[in-house]
Amino acid sequence: MLTVKNVTKKYGKYLANDNLSFEVGDGQIGILLGPNGAGKSTIIKSVAGLLRYSGDISICGYDNRSIEAKRLLGFVPEIPALYDLLTIEEHFEFIRRAYKTSDETLLNSLIERFELTDKTKKLGKELSKGMQQKVSICCALMHDPKVVIFDEPMVGLDPHAIKELKALFGELKSQGKTVIISTHMIDTVEDYWDVAHIMMKGKIVATKHNRVESSDEKSLQDLFFEITEGNVPSSETGKESVQ
Repeated sequence: MLTVKNVTKKYGKYLANDNLSFEVGDGQIGILLGPNGAGKSTIIKSVAGLLRYSGDISICGYDNRSIEAKRLLGFVPEIPALYDLLTIEEHFEFIRRAYKTSDETLLNSLIERFELTDKTKKLGKELSKGMQQKVSICCALMHDPKVVIFDEPMVGLDPHAIKELKALFGELKSQGKTVIISTHMIDTVEDYWDVAHIMMKGKIVATKHNRVESSDEKSLQDLFFEITEGNVPSSETGKESVQ
């Protein structure tokens, strides 16, 4: 489970996250939607423990900056951060040692799914953006985390990798994992989410829970474009919550 409570992050005078609070439970997929600059990546990096902030973030009941929480977390950043002079194989060995895991069954499955089997000797600097993203996904998942956060995970991926990643989202959910996906591309999240938070200017302005829609209920896409394209009066923004 991931719990974010009253989190605020400023860069100088710029307010990137304004008193954010939300929760994603075990076996749930939470979506953070919003245009570029909405504050999605900032809250994702705060959850990952990469930024200082005010407020509280917990992972499975542990403060997110604790060693216990970091053992339970997997993070796929928007921009892969690989080492130029390490091979793919050496990246996996580095993560294996860092998390003190010896079971290679999950890793081998991920390597096969993302078509990396014959590329493990390639250096980080030799990889395309898509290949780097595949390695980043494998590194985030190989220690079998309980909470996994993805920041714009499909950028640069080929169709096969996108298909496998979407299948993985469902598998993680069925295993009782907590999954958070940040994106500005609403068409990539389809219908596998449980709760979606729409962000604008550092705030969550609407929350929608996935269920069978009634004839008069707005779809996530309609709600998203109403808010982000300015068709919702400012007095209503922030009040929209569809259960």
